[in-house]
Amino acid sequence: LQNKCFCSYFSDPRVRGWFLLDDYPPTFVFTILYLLIVWLGPKYMKDRQPYSCRRILVVYNLALTLLSLYMFYELVTAVWQGGYNFFCQGTRSAGAADDKIIHVLWWYYFSKLIEFMDTFFFILRKNNHQITFLHVYHHATMLNIWWFVMNWVPCGHSYFGATFNSFIHVLMYSYYGLSAVPAMRPYLWWKKYITQGQLVQFVLTMFQTSCAVVWPCGFPMGWLYFQISYMISLIILFMNFYIKTYKKHGASRKKDYRNGVVASVNGHTNGMTPAETVKHRKPRAD
Repeated sequence: LQNKCFCSYFSDPRVRGWFLLDDYPPTFVFTILYLLIVWLGPKYMKDRQPYSCRRILVVYNLALTLLSLYMFYELVTAVWQGGYNFFCQGTRSAGAADDKIIHVLWWYYFSKLIEFMDTFFFILRKNNHQITFLHVYHHATMLNIWWFVMNWVPCGHSYFGATFNSFIHVLMYSYYGLSAVPAMRPYLWWKKYITQGQLVQFVLTMFQTSCAVVWPCGFPMGWLYFQISYMISLIILFMNFYIKTYKKHGASRKKDYRNGVVASVNGHTNGMTPAETVKHRKPRAD
């Protein structure tokens, strides 16, 4: 008993004994290792040739697309079966539907660990310009936040952000999987709308969370205030990314066109090799 993490005694009994959830240190160590690789990885790759990773990227992104689709479907059906209330939903009011959501949200938590690979592929391919503060902040915080969510509020009002995010990730990882195939790049037009969808997700999640503050149902208020604060931080960072990436790039493309220069559209260019296209690809928002 003395070896147990102190916080595990106060966690939701429905998740006790689950992989990685009983103790926080493993999640924390994974995050520290991730940050060390983010710091040391580009230094290690500095004088080395970039890896293509094309085949493994197709498999990796396809796997995450399917996992995200599974989570989205299971969450939507469980919420429907449990008669979840959009405005506020407690963590012990839907019986079997709650249990189903808890199991799916564990996969959601675990997927945040898998998604560390996003950054590692950037490092291996020497796409260091894509390793932005937003990217690292989003990846590092989500794994840790969801460890605490799974231990204290693993269902109920926690479902909404994960459900919406799973849907966005179906679009996002399918896009990046297809973009790893050069022949597909001219037909990929929806990256801009992925970022817009993420912004809509954050705004709606903040609104839905605020509803539980106005019309409480027993869901812990501390978690609601924390989620609102976190959503605000993501809205600010993603909005900054969107303006810098699309608005300014759009103005630059118009200027280049007027000067007789053909600019890139959605990662596909005229007069550029596939390697150059990858090198100058717009940074990812996730």
